[in-house]
Amino acid sequence: MADQPLPPGVKLTYHEPLSESPLNPFDLTGRVAIVTGGNGGLGLAMARGLARAGASIAIAARDESKAQAALKELNAVAPRCRFYALQASSASSCRNLIETVVGDFGACDILINNAGMNRRKPPEQISEQEWHEILDVNLGAALFCAQAAYPHMKAAGRGKILNIGSMYSLFGAASVAAYAASKGGLVQLTRSLACAWAPDNIQVNAILPGWIDTDLTRRARQQVAELHDFVLARTPAGRWGAPDDLGGAAVFLCSPASDFVTGAALPVDGGYSARG
Repeated sequence: MADQPLPPGVKLTYHEPLSESPLNPFDLTGRVAIVTGGNGGLGLAMARGLARAGASIAIAARDESKAQAALKELNAVAPRCRFYALQASSASSCRNLIETVVGDFGACDILINNAGMNRRKPPEQISEQEWHEILDVNLGAALFCAQAAYPHMKAAGRGKILNIGSMYSLFGAASVAAYAASKGGLVQLTRSLACAWAPDNIQVNAILPGWIDTDLTRRARQQVAELHDFVLARTPAGRWGAPDDLGGAAVFLCSPASDFVTGAALPVDGGYSARG
């Protein structure tokens, strides 16, 4: 078939591979990954998955004492691992994190924006301070960390940014208005960054975890008596997720295996969001 002329003003671009295709496209050897909220729960599970794939890990969070157990675990599998204090609601703390990690590790190849918080209450009772706090941590931190990582990724000619959303990126609920707004916004931020930075060979995607058995969801089950059975009944897989269920998805979206995947929001939910 003969080549067809392109419309006026349209140009084709093609990124030459930085090297020959790896034998294992999921191999992260030599990559440096920053995981915010990486000292426990889903963040630690994803950090563990990346470490097992060969990445060096920088975990960032508020609670340094909690991070010590995470470091002990990650040091058994990661080539290098360090903890960094992060105040996720602060743009300057986010920027300082990225610059410090690059100074220590020499690169920022992967950024997982996992830091998050929630407060359950009716929307008419949310204070201005609570609204801004939740939006700043769940949405603002993802933007400001990504902004700081961008020039380093662009200079390297590649990069992976993974934002951690929620089922509330898709659904609403009466008691999580601020949280749902932040997580819905995070998916739109993901798509916008993906469009903006694709020419720089930076892929930006999101994972939307379903109901995963963590300390956070255990507290939710204590507050909402019927939640446990409701989740089991609605989830086609018939169980709550485990934190390690996110590890494989994170490795895929942070590895060369996903170099042509950007702007995606991947539910990891046992089919919860597939059921109407």
